[in-house]
Amino acid sequence: MNKKLLVKNLLSLAIVMFLILPVFAFVRSASAVIDPGTQEIAQEIQLGSDDPRLIVARIINTAMLFLGIIAVVLILIAGFKWMTAGGNEDKVSEAKKLMGAGIIGLVIILAAWGIAQFVLDKLIVATGNQ
Repeated sequence: MNKKLLVKNLLSLAIVMFLILPVFAFVRSASAVIDPGTQEIAQEIQLGSDDPRLIVARIINTAMLFLGIIAVVLILIAGFKWMTAGGNEDKVSEAKKLMGAGIIGLVIILAAWGIAQFVLDKLIVATGNQ
């Protein structure tokens, strides 16, 4: 029952984070260049002038940040369970499994972030916009 509640809470947290993700990913900088002829239109519709590849990179970085936070929280929860097990082998083994899953998740997240950064860097270089 406790494990189901933990999974449910983590899933809820992940869904909320991905709903909030566009807010952090599409924050417009104050130094956006606006053509003087279309300044009124740009102020009215509030469009940014960011490169779509940079927007995708921000989305990926923000998603990896939230996933990394979830993995670290999982590791911390496992450590807390281990410390409060009181010598109970069942609780210790459950904490070890949870910690192993958190560490594997963190490694996968870091590898995915590294691959995504590599691909985006090569994409930017290949298109000639550095």
